[in-house]
Amino acid sequence: MHNRLRVGLVGADASGQGWAPLSHLPALKLLPEFELAAVCTRNADTAAAAATKYDVDRAFHDYRTMFAERDLDLVSVVVRVPNHREVVIAALNAGKNVYCEWPLGANLGEAEEMAALATRKGVHAMIGLQARGDPTLRYLRELVADDYLGEVLAVNMTMFTGGVLDRPQSRIWDRDTTKGVSALTVRGIHTMDVMCWCLGDFVEVSGKVTTQVRQWRVLETNEMVDVDTADNVLVNGRLQSGAIASVHVGTVPYNASGWRMEIYGRKGTIRATSKGSPQRDANTLLGAQNGGKLEPLEVPERFVEVPADMPAGPPRNVGHLYLRMARAIRDGGAVEPGFDVALNRHRLIDAIQRSSDEGRTIAVV
Repeated sequence: MHNRLRVGLVGADASGQGWAPLSHLPALKLLPEFELAAVCTRNADTAAAAATKYDVDRAFHDYRTMFAERDLDLVSVVVRVPNHREVVIAALNAGKNVYCEWPLGANLGEAEEMAALATRKGVHAMIGLQARGDPTLRYLRELVADDYLGEVLAVNMTMFTGGVLDRPQSRIWDRDTTKGVSALTVRGIHTMDVMCWCLGDFVEVSGKVTTQVRQWRVLETNEMVDVDTADNVLVNGRLQSGAIASVHVGTVPYNASGWRMEIYGRKGTIRATSKGSPQRDANTLLGAQNGGKLEPLEVPERFVEVPADMPAGPPRNVGHLYLRMARAIRDGGAVEPGFDVALNRHRLIDAIQRSSDEGRTIAVV
């Protein structure tokens, strides 16, 4: 193994748009533990352009050829969700460590297949639930563990984002629920994962999954297209601790309010908020104990482990996950969050959807 871990990234967008340029690429550039050694896109021209833009020596338009490179220590899969399975399976079969963006698969069956294969291959496999790398949310988790709240009795979480009425042509593909992208599978799980990571998993859920807007306007053409992906999700349930939780995740036409989570315990209260989403945007914490007034909670500097010049938000959050991956590969420890976490979240999706379909409370197993 090299002094720096060599990464091959599938989904490097030379245009500078998309999730990889927003998060993975700036994070890898500033982490001394890693070297971006190869990039892969759909065709030779875009791959060459990406290699030039990101100053990488090797460019591929066939990920299988890239995975055959023996010196790659890690493969990052940053492609559309419907393509996750085929790329991840190929990487695992090549014996590579893998970082895959969330969702792991388009459905529970795909997630089960990938998680099982990663276990059989004995590689390190990380899922991109990057809110777990956010310093503010890591501090929130520590406060809960250190009994700042006392016994947690109730939690309420809402997440409202805009853009439900129209889409650019490049995003029309996700109108089809079989592609794996919806208010439940993406925004819902990114936010519910924060809650469960800090407070404990759901043990039962009662859900309502609905498509409130059944046609989108294509921005470039004004064409109206049919939609069946969920844009609003309601979940009521009980957590492992016994606390009651309520969640509303929705995509709305205008004036979306972002993310808000309120946690009420016997000893204290914490309110966490973001103007956007907790995995991408700046988060703030307010706290109070024993009936006091809510006041800002300052995040200790020790929760920022990446270089100081790494931008806050997606690069910093993703960068913290890459640091965990580096330690796991070097030391042989477990990855967090791994494909086991991804599988549990896919099971939560399945339970919420079944509850909505069958009109009953479902145990989460």
